Amino acid sequence: MEYKAFMSLETQSDWYKSMCSLHSTIFPSQDPVAIAEELSLRTKFLILVALDDAQVVGYKIGYQDRKTRFYSWLGGVYPAYRGQGIASELMLRQHEWCKSQGYSVIRTQTKNTWRSMLILNLRHGFDVVGTYTDEKGEPKIILEKRF
Repeated sequence: MEYKAFMSLETQSDWYKSMCSLHSTIFPSQDPVAIAEELSLRTKFLILVALDDAQVVGYKIGYQDRKTRFYSWLGGVYPAYRGQGIASELMLRQHEWCKSQGYSVIRTQTKNTWRSMLILNLRHGFDVVGTYTDEKGEPKIILEKRF
């Protein structure tokens, strides 16, 4: 497995197209175009990908949302590649990068239905700091990790 980090949008690159394909597989109701739209609004972001040959099999995207806080926004791993530590490795690399950039907090949100993501976050030092109900009426769990 090869891991790469990107801090600029390369929407025509093979890795980006492969990542969007993975995103569509995991989140079929979300348009991957929204990724580029959201990141174009951000001054500082990080995209991490796990590659098997040239195919993206896992990814993690986040961005600065406050001076000392990084928001871990999106991520996923192809079902056939789950259970191999890819999500953990992407998370560890994201956290190392955040520390090196001077962030003191990483925040993320998840749903109770995505229990594997909730458990992964808890195993990597996140604390539940709140909940809310989104515009679709779905409860969300807010987690933070402090350095």
